[in-house]
Amino acid sequence: MENPPFGFWAIGILLVGSLIVASDASIHEYKNEGFAVRANARFFHGGSEGLYASKFHDLNTSSDKPLKGKSFIRFDDVTFVRTMESARKQNAMQSTSGLVEAIILEVKDRERIGGTFLNSSLICCTPELADAGSCSVGEVIIKRDSSDLEWPRQIKTFFRGNKTEVNMSPEAVVINKTGMYYLYFMICDPELDGTIIRGRTVWKNPDGYLPGKVAPLMKFFGFMSLAYLLLGLVWFLRFVQYWKDIIQLHYHITLVIALGMCEMAVRYFEFANFDSTGMRPMDVTLWAVTFSSIKKTLSRLLLLVVSMGYGVVKPTLGGITSRVLLLGVIYFVATEALELVEHLGNINDFSGKTMIFLVIPVALLDACFILWIFSSLARTLEKLQIKRNMAKLELYRNFTNALAISVLLSIAWIGFELYFNATDPLSELWKMAWIIPAFWNLLAYGLLVVICLLWAPSNNPTRYSYLAETGDDFEEEGISLTGSGNKSTNDIERNELMYGLADDVEEDKRE
Repeated sequence: MENPPFGFWAIGILLVGSLIVASDASIHEYKNEGFAVRANARFFHGGSEGLYASKFHDLNTSSDKPLKGKSFIRFDDVTFVRTMESARKQNAMQSTSGLVEAIILEVKDRERIGGTFLNSSLICCTPELADAGSCSVGEVIIKRDSSDLEWPRQIKTFFRGNKTEVNMSPEAVVINKTGMYYLYFMICDPELDGTIIRGRTVWKNPDGYLPGKVAPLMKFFGFMSLAYLLLGLVWFLRFVQYWKDIIQLHYHITLVIALGMCEMAVRYFEFANFDSTGMRPMDVTLWAVTFSSIKKTLSRLLLLVVSMGYGVVKPTLGGITSRVLLLGVIYFVATEALELVEHLGNINDFSGKTMIFLVIPVALLDACFILWIFSSLARTLEKLQIKRNMAKLELYRNFTNALAISVLLSIAWIGFELYFNATDPLSELWKMAWIIPAFWNLLAYGLLVVICLLWAPSNNPTRYSYLAETGDDFEEEGISLTGSGNKSTNDIERNELMYGLADDVEEDKRE
């Protein structure tokens, strides 16, 4: 089996490289961008998105009204500017003095661009290839299929005379076939080196501007908003019903539920606005990012303090409070920075190294949380076993099992995500991409539901309340609280508080 020629790899590198710098907005803006050299061509990646087939098949048009219910890629005010040196070399009377081509292709047709089918490493046609009748000299080599002569789509724009600028004719290319589409602007003329592009292209699906890759997330966030609303309603009713037995931990859980509800609602409205306008609303996106970062931070802190037995095994966190808060603050800052880059900034402005620089701290902090949570759980379970407090021991065993299952699911999903990205570098499976962020939201919601079930307010707070722990211990040891040797309730609580504080000091030393 012969190795694929260089031209095939060149087109592949173009496609993979474009994924790193692609903006996920459906209105792609070009601000005096330059062309890169690949093989014997100069190219600029104009965007890539998953597009669904139009609901109505019709001729291409530049008018907005006839495009309702159709997928299209529209060129708006796209201008090419060449250097003065390049323009001076041309005759003012020449009708054409330089060619720029816009190439739109579905990712499955990538082998039809360049000289792969001619066993050539070139992208642009040369006189030798033109003499063989394979292509037109000075243009991108495209293999035409007799069953579909229009695709890949090729739109030509010529410079006139010795002018430095040329405007691309406004045109909307209607998409009648579902797929992942790429747009490239290509130049085969070496004399056009230094040419820049400005303007924008508009990409639209039949039902809105949301890219097909993330379009299902709008409905998902709407569903999650209702799920958090339902959880919040049930929790609020229990909270009000047993408000006399509420402990500090219940207020923390309430705050996390409220933040989750706000985050999902803001995310939904962000995507709805994006779908109708084609641009991310800056203020709404900023709120969504901030809500997300706060909720992620507080959720992890909630898991940590619950694992430490806060409010159940001991009344305070003691000397480690400052360290817990410091970890929370650092995690919030790192997560906020990463979320801002992912959702507010144009990805073109950030290199892959910058993204890795932001992802690694978040991953390391997550690892710190996991290690601290499970080490704290081990100490809490040990303390409950020593005290023979079976009710709380069972509570924490159930919590440990749920947490262990979530960690195993997370590890498995990370493996799937790595496999998915490694086996699909060109986003050919773009229809499935939305399930990756959706899973993490579902997992976080599931853990929150488990905590709500285990620590639900009730008329029997002895199973989770610290102040009632003494009664549980004495009863489980078979000692009656009635009789001549009975201590007063205040004495019991005072002794238990002193015992708890002693435990805290000992644990702080171990920390």
